[in-house]
Amino acid sequence: MDDHINLLQIAKELFKRFKEDEISSLAAELAYFFLLSLFPFLIFLMNLLAYLPLSSDVVLDFVAQYAPGNTMKLIENNVRHIIETQNVTLLSFGVIGTIWSASNGINAIVRAFNKAYQVEENRHFLVARLMSILLTFAMILVILVALLLPVFGREIGLFIFRAFGFTEVFLTIWNTIRWLLSAVILCIVFTGLYFIAPNKRMKISEAYPGALFATVGWIVVSLLFSYYVGNFGNFSVTYGSLGGVIILLIWFYLSAVIIILGGEINAILSKNSNN
Repeated sequence: MDDHINLLQIAKELFKRFKEDEISSLAAELAYFFLLSLFPFLIFLMNLLAYLPLSSDVVLDFVAQYAPGNTMKLIENNVRHIIETQNVTLLSFGVIGTIWSASNGINAIVRAFNKAYQVEENRHFLVARLMSILLTFAMILVILVALLLPVFGREIGLFIFRAFGFTEVFLTIWNTIRWLLSAVILCIVFTGLYFIAPNKRMKISEAYPGALFATVGWIVVSLLFSYYVGNFGNFSVTYGSLGGVIILLIWFYLSAVIIILGGEINAILSKNSNN
């Protein structure tokens, strides 16, 4: 009974904070930086694929799991264009553009989390920017690992299957597990983000609840929004050729709301534990 009361209290506090902490405005700002960093990141990633045992189709298949509706066509067209014109200049631009845009997004997350914990940002500007850049590199690394796991995971599964003579059921279970690893990695990224970004000393265990919420929430919201866009939302009627961009922005906005809410949940739990 107490657990239900606590959950109800957290929900009420979260609803109250949604307006007080201007979560909607912060999420809109974050969505803008997400959009700015998307294509520079793709430029960087596609040029990097030349040095990795991955094809552009693997990246697109990974994005297609979550990207809603017409956005995949928009992303794919740009990716194909990037591949056709890839060179060292594009790689350099991709690195600089990704780091700068994504670190601006991380800065927006830092401000949102500091507001959630009701603390001031007193870290030096260079320290804060360096932290944002390091988190950006960490996110790029984790995304690469998430892309590599399905490829190498399949080979590992086949090796175990042949070595031990398991049945076909093993391969089915293994394929399910290796795709779930992407969600696990995502949860680890969120945990690190909630642990490092706020200007507050905390334990890893205090960052985990929000990370779990953000992981599950982001996957569910992405899948539901993708289903809505595919079956009910006809954005091209209202926005014409900009429909794909608008869908992408809404997806980024919903993702940003989920990320910020995860930080707010951690802040609420931290406040309740100190009372």
